[in-house]
Amino acid sequence: MKKLIALLLVLAMCLSLAACGETPASSTASSSSESSSTSSASEPAESSEVSETGTQGYQIPDTIDPVNDWGKYDDLIQQIRTTTDTAERAQLMHQAEDMLMETGAILPLYFYTDIYMQKEYLKNVYTTPFGYKYFMFSSLDNGSDTLRLYIASEPDKLDPALNSTVDGAILAINSFAGLMTYDESGKQVYDVAESHTVSEDGLTYTFTLRDGLKWSNGDPLDANDFVYSWNRAAAPTTGSDYGYMFAPIKGYAEMTEMDDAGNLVNPDAKLEVSASEDGKTLTIVLEAPCAYFMDLAAFPTYFPVHKASVEAADPDGSNPGAWALEAGFVCNGAYTLTGWNHKSSMTYEKNPNYHRASEVTIQKQEFMLTSDETAAYSAYNAGDLDFSDGIPTAEIAAAKQTPDFKLINTLGCYYVAFNVKSDLFKDMTPGEASTFRRALALLIDREYIVTNIGQAEQVPADSFIPSGTLDGTGNEFKNKSYYSVDPADYEANVDEAISMLEALGYKFEDGMLSSETPISFEYLVNTPGANIDVAEAIQQDFATIGIDMTIAEQEWSVFLNERKAGNFDIARNGWLLDYNDAFNMLEMWTTDSGNNDCQFGRYDGWDKK
Repeated sequence: MKKLIALLLVLAMCLSLAACGETPASSTASSSSESSSTSSASEPAESSEVSETGTQGYQIPDTIDPVNDWGKYDDLIQQIRTTTDTAERAQLMHQAEDMLMETGAILPLYFYTDIYMQKEYLKNVYTTPFGYKYFMFSSLDNGSDTLRLYIASEPDKLDPALNSTVDGAILAINSFAGLMTYDESGKQVYDVAESHTVSEDGLTYTFTLRDGLKWSNGDPLDANDFVYSWNRAAAPTTGSDYGYMFAPIKGYAEMTEMDDAGNLVNPDAKLEVSASEDGKTLTIVLEAPCAYFMDLAAFPTYFPVHKASVEAADPDGSNPGAWALEAGFVCNGAYTLTGWNHKSSMTYEKNPNYHRASEVTIQKQEFMLTSDETAAYSAYNAGDLDFSDGIPTAEIAAAKQTPDFKLINTLGCYYVAFNVKSDLFKDMTPGEASTFRRALALLIDREYIVTNIGQAEQVPADSFIPSGTLDGTGNEFKNKSYYSVDPADYEANVDEAISMLEALGYKFEDGMLSSETPISFEYLVNTPGANIDVAEAIQQDFATIGIDMTIAEQEWSVFLNERKAGNFDIARNGWLLDYNDAFNMLEMWTTDSGNNDCQFGRYDGWDKK
């Protein structure tokens, strides 16, 4: 069936090429949209049939309990965060990755690249390996003063402290400015700051801010705004998914410490971040030297927000993001949001109070919001968009033949996430659940996915942390595969997967699951199309041995929140690094991380401990 689908895709691409000729075609990069749903699996054969080595001789591992014993991982992450020996830190990170991958709860599919379409008259758009796109210094050579774009569907959050998506980060970069930023060569450069110093022990950073900084409403902006914004983003009461990004700063541990009843031990604790009397300088004291702290200074969660606006919209602190739910909110970046037709369009206009306003030549930006990649692609080809981040799978081959097609390398992994608290695993030991999940991982034909769906030089993933990620010593982190057989040898993988499932008591007849021990569950995925194409390929792979997987689709913003809440069994996921250090892909899995979608460590009452 998959081969037939592949042939049909090729035929569609060929027809598209013939139809398009030299007409620019838009491409799509898979943007995350997340949804959740409940899946169920039938129980395998009686546990008496499953010995330590399994019924077929497969050794079921003795692994960590990812729900009730995950504190060991949390402790390891804290040790990595505070060690000053970079070589030791790198080794500890490998231990953390081993612990993470042994759970089988993260099923890597491929390492990301990014593809998009850009009209030839649109100049000076630049990107980073973290998936960010910068439009504020672009120019249009077609005589227009309005840039028309498609990035994604309705954004989930526009408050930079609450956002956790790439599309949201792009919008934050568009309308906010932090201490640091990136230039067109990917080099870190000063933004709101004009200089900085670091103490000899690497613990104290002092940033000097530019003169005359203003918010979009004309209010003065100074170092006190960063003190307020960082403490707000780090506070547990704000509920930032990225609150842990402030852990390198002294005081964070005290701010987030809870008693046995789930109450803050030190409700008045603050980060050791201070402003000079004149607001010109910002001083930060770290717990330990942090090799990537300058990257954090450019990260959207570290952007300042306008205190008066935040507190006026949320006087009792019950709705932290209320101030940025509609157009017109105060910001300090190149553009302000002046119009928002939800799920349809957003309009941004140039901010005259931006400190680099003289470098901004495009007066207006109009964003198309849709979860329909085909509609966005059609709009691009019709000349209604100047930039599009969306290309339907069947159109990629045609798009590649046009000068508008762009492909960039990024640092990230497209993967499948298992909810370790799912009822799928309730009657299994941690080792059995790990074996089950890792067996499913072996059933997926990654080569098919990257060749026939991705089509953009993606690399099949045999680990979570992608090639090119650094380890803090200047060396590449990746050094091992987490598959017992060649990940490219699909037939061998299927045989190994069947052996693993047989060890758990599942019965097979001529390579197919027996009706005595069926497996069925639901896969949660967000639109748009490429994610659905991947889900259908996985569905077909599982069906080759008789596993019944249904697909539940949700729109982006709904999917994000359902997955975050753990309302799923198995879900599509993806992660682009926030900074080039393997730690970024490890610290996100601590028990209290807002990005811990797999629900590691979240036994009943974990948040009250």
